[in-house]
Amino acid sequence: MKTTHIIPGDSAAGSLREALRIAGRDDDLLVFQDDLSCGPIADMAPSARAAWWQMDDWDIENSLHAFWLNADRADRPIVWFGQHSAREIAFRLAWAWRMAGRSYSVIDVTGLRVPVRWGNGIDGVIQSAQAVSIIPGNGLATLLGRERSVSADEDILNKRRWEKLMADNAPFRIVTADGLASAPIDHFDALLLAQATSEWKMVAAIVGNALGLSRDPYLQVGDMALHERVISLVEKGSLIADGDPSEMRACRIRLPS
Repeated sequence: MKTTHIIPGDSAAGSLREALRIAGRDDDLLVFQDDLSCGPIADMAPSARAAWWQMDDWDIENSLHAFWLNADRADRPIVWFGQHSAREIAFRLAWAWRMAGRSYSVIDVTGLRVPVRWGNGIDGVIQSAQAVSIIPGNGLATLLGRERSVSADEDILNKRRWEKLMADNAPFRIVTADGLASAPIDHFDALLLAQATSEWKMVAAIVGNALGLSRDPYLQVGDMALHERVISLVEKGSLIADGDPSEMRACRIRLPS
C-alpha cells in the first residue's frame, strides 16, 4: 500500500518533495493549489472557485478536479498542515468536509521543535513551527513517520467547523486563538494603507511589507489576495496609482495628497 502525502500550496510541496528525496522514499505527493483562506466557499465546486480566481494562466478548475480524483484514489493519504497558517488549516478543514468518513492520517506541525539546516548551510532549530510552508525540506524529513490517525469524532468536528465557515461565506478566513474565523473584505486594508506614504512606492513593496507583517503570530494571507486589495483601494481612491496597479512590479502607488 503506497503512501500519498497531501499538501496545500506549491511552496510547502517543494519542501516536502525535497524531504522525500532526502529520506530516499518514493511516496506519492499530491498538491492542492487553491488557497481556501480567501474567496467565496459556499459553493466548493472547482468551477465556482475557478470563476472567482479568474486567472487566464492558471487552469485551476482542471487542477482541482484532478486533485480530488487522485485524492479519492489514494491508498494511504497523509495530510500535512500547520494550524497557524490560514491557508493550511483552511485546507485541512475542507479536507475533513470533502472526505467525510474516509480513513486518513495527518502530520500537524504546529508548535513542533524542528531541527533544520538553512540555505546558507548553517544549522538551526525552529522552536515552534507555524506551518509546513516555512520548514525547509531537511526539517520536514525529520517528521516523516510521525503521522497519526484521525478519529471519527475529530473528523466530524472539523467537518462542522468548515460547514460553519461555508455558511458564513466571508471574503477571508483568518487564524485566531480560537481557530479559523471569517473576516470581512477590508480586513487587511488598514495594514496595506499603513505601508503607503505620500512618496511613490512600488506595489510589490507595499504588498511585500504587508505580507511580512501579517505573518506574526499567524500566517494570514497570500500575496495574490493582498494585491487584489491594493487594486481595489486604488479604484476607491484610497491610493493613487502611477500606472496599472495590476502590474505589481511596474506600478507605483502613494497616498492621496
